[in-house]
Amino acid sequence: MTMVTILNENNVTVLQGAAGSALWVSQDEMTTATGWALKTEGFCKDEVCVPVPASNSEGLIADGRVNLSEVWQLMGKPAAVSNDGDVWSLGEAANDRNEAMLSLQAADFSLPDFNGKLHSLTDFRRKRVLLITWASW
Repeated sequence: MTMVTILNENNVTVLQGAAGSALWVSQDEMTTATGWALKTEGFCKDEVCVPVPASNSEGLIADGRVNLSEVWQLMGKPAAVSNDGDVWSLGEAANDRNEAMLSLQAADFSLPDFNGKLHSLTDFRRKRVLLITWASW
């Protein structure tokens, strides 16, 4: 067995497993890496559930394991894998990214002030905020 790395949203999950062209993981590993869980309704995250098609259930679930690369394809989300099959990047669907961009709502983040006190962008909701950024590179 080798180590398999899964990159998803802001998460990096390293699992012990077989590298290859399909990403078979346990149900608990799927939930840890992606937030999606297998329930009776299908693959669910928060209020959203994607039914498991009866015609392809063996390609998605076998021996208590889930083919996460096939689940991602079922949901219309992009997945990329390294040549060795030991690193997987699971992306968001284009429609999801587009909706976030059209909402004009910035992602929340927190930064310290000069005294070390953390301030979050959500602390300033309904107020005008000017963000000035700089990078030395």
